[in-house]
Amino acid sequence: MSSMPPTAYASTRSDFETTRFILPDLISDCHYPLRLNPDCHPVSRTSEQWLLDGAHLAEHRVTKFMGLHAGELTAACYPDADAFHLRVCSDFLNWLFNMDDWLDEFDVDGTWGMRECCISAFRDPINFQTEKLAGKMCKSYFSRFMQTGGPGCTERFIHTMDLFFIAAAKQAQDRATGHIPDLESYITARRDTSACKPCFALIEYAALIDLPDKVMSHPVIMAMEEATNDLVTWSNDIFSYNVEQSRHDTHNIVVVLMREQGLNLQGAIDYVDRMCKGSIQRFEDNRDILPSWGEQLDKQVAIYIEGLQNWIVGSLHWSFDTTRYFGKNGHIVKQDRIIELLPKRPL
Repeated sequence: MSSMPPTAYASTRSDFETTRFILPDLISDCHYPLRLNPDCHPVSRTSEQWLLDGAHLAEHRVTKFMGLHAGELTAACYPDADAFHLRVCSDFLNWLFNMDDWLDEFDVDGTWGMRECCISAFRDPINFQTEKLAGKMCKSYFSRFMQTGGPGCTERFIHTMDLFFIAAAKQAQDRATGHIPDLESYITARRDTSACKPCFALIEYAALIDLPDKVMSHPVIMAMEEATNDLVTWSNDIFSYNVEQSRHDTHNIVVVLMREQGLNLQGAIDYVDRMCKGSIQRFEDNRDILPSWGEQLDKQVAIYIEGLQNWIVGSLHWSFDTTRYFGKNGHIVKQDRIIELLPKRPL
């Protein structure tokens, strides 16, 4: 990535600048078609009820959850899945967002305990026994996953979920000590705390394909996965920054850049915008040099690449449909892109 012009981002924070910021127009930079699975509505509603039945959320969390609309994200990211496979993907994403919220409140030991429970449930969803609600829900959706999931796809899902928990434990440690990592360390960790990698394994699952290791370990495929992960997570850091800063959360690339590069808030947002543009360019540059593995495999690889593309465009649009980042004002924010900073909660 090209170096930033120092004069453009060297200003210090003024009182005016820290009351609001302008979102970059990431959606206009993304020219991929947005498609929605035709089974979106019935599957989304059934999956929401599954989560509510299994998670026993407190009343204030139920209200928050009903604005999540993870089923709509699932339908945009897996638009060609049949209803059965879409439901498994939707259950996983509903569970994942709630797991993410739960882990924000866990210490390191609590995170390791959750990891042990969930990974055990993935390894043997039928016979593993647990009283943890999160583990029971893993058993529910992953026993259905294993009915059709191929061996490579299944192993990739479990391995990358393990990476998610390991990175979440490191994040819990940083939270406890007030440590803010450098940019390079943050980017590496964020590729795992995002949980994009298991979501990519679901692309194979939903399409009933199981790509061989020679494809999945190829540098071009890995680069396209990484570019997708970076775009999804860096844009998410921009969208979630306001809510996160209000609760003093520092696991965000905007915070890292402000600290490491001495940028003001808008300067850091604009820097991440350039990084996001660069990640889409990386995706396209690698698409141009995609090798061939023969006609049959190439068709499956094309499905997988389209799945990554769906994650890019689907996550961008969904971020304004959910109430998670902009409350009920997502459609307004999508148009004017002005964010008024929330007051910080008392420590």
